[in-house]
Amino acid sequence: MKKFLAALSILIVLSSCASPSNIVKKVTGKSVEKNILTNLPGKNGPVLAVKIDDTSAAHPQVGLASADVIYIEQVEGGLTRIAAIFSNEIPPLIGPVRSARISDIEILAQYGRVGFAYSGAQSKMRPVLAAANLENMSAERNPPSIYQTDKNRFSPTNMMLDGNALLKKTIEIEGKKIDTVRSIGWQFGKGSDLAKEVSAVSIKWPASRYGITWSVAEKRWLLSYNGKPNFDSNGKQLGSPNFVIQNVKITNSIYHDKVGGITPLSNTVGSGTGYLLRDGKVVAINWQRASAEVGTIWTLSDGSVANFADGQVWIALTDSAPAFTYPQPAASASPSKSK
Repeated sequence: MKKFLAALSILIVLSSCASPSNIVKKVTGKSVEKNILTNLPGKNGPVLAVKIDDTSAAHPQVGLASADVIYIEQVEGGLTRIAAIFSNEIPPLIGPVRSARISDIEILAQYGRVGFAYSGAQSKMRPVLAAANLENMSAERNPPSIYQTDKNRFSPTNMMLDGNALLKKTIEIEGKKIDTVRSIGWQFGKGSDLAKEVSAVSIKWPASRYGITWSVAEKRWLLSYNGKPNFDSNGKQLGSPNFVIQNVKITNSIYHDKVGGITPLSNTVGSGTGYLLRDGKVVAINWQRASAEVGTIWTLSDGSVANFADGQVWIALTDSAPAFTYPQPAASASPSKSK
């Protein structure tokens, strides 16, 4: 009963903060708008979701430091791919842009009608994408002035997106509807007393690996990819105050790539467990998502809210257990010898 009441109270809070207008605060006598996904000062604009390559050839990626939320999802061959959510700042270029996957539809449904930018999709999946609550803003429908080719990279990791030009064309010129960003489940506040200090974390997929290390100086988690520091194209190491490891069931879908590799589906509707990394600590969490159209409720083991820290959010969708490295306990002082 206690957990039920806690979950019910969370739903009530979430429904009350669904509109970005609820996060306008009074600071030193001035109104300051905060982005609803990060709780940082910023605007709450239309949601642009971009599918980005995550192979070694795609690194350094472009524009990820400006994203509000970043999902890591498994694709064919055990590789990973990125779904980046932008609603505050749209960087000059984003990429390398790659094709859509079936997991994207369920992940993005909680944001409402979003603008979905991707390079293309399997012909079998196109009718499914067309039926989804997504605005198709793919390279198949837009000119090379918007989906540009980076001459310093090689195909298929050389397509870059001018997100601002894409939004202007889609919304202002074509008059298409894209929803303004809304709350999708998490809340911000004090960290849990249940959290334990952790010095490093490793997450593995069959053909991809992420390392996560807490930076005391930068007060955020710094990321590595396949054993190397994970830099954005701006030269800054990628990372964030929040890193969520969401344990999901990964199953085979009916889709496959050109060489027959089965496309996996990360199931993000339902319930499960996971971990929240923030403030140099880790705490076990639970997640619940009743349907694709609603956000995810994140709770602690006692049913109370698992608060996120202010800032960008990374969410790794995985079915493998992460490896944690905890700080070694300080050596106790040697007892002094009596004289």
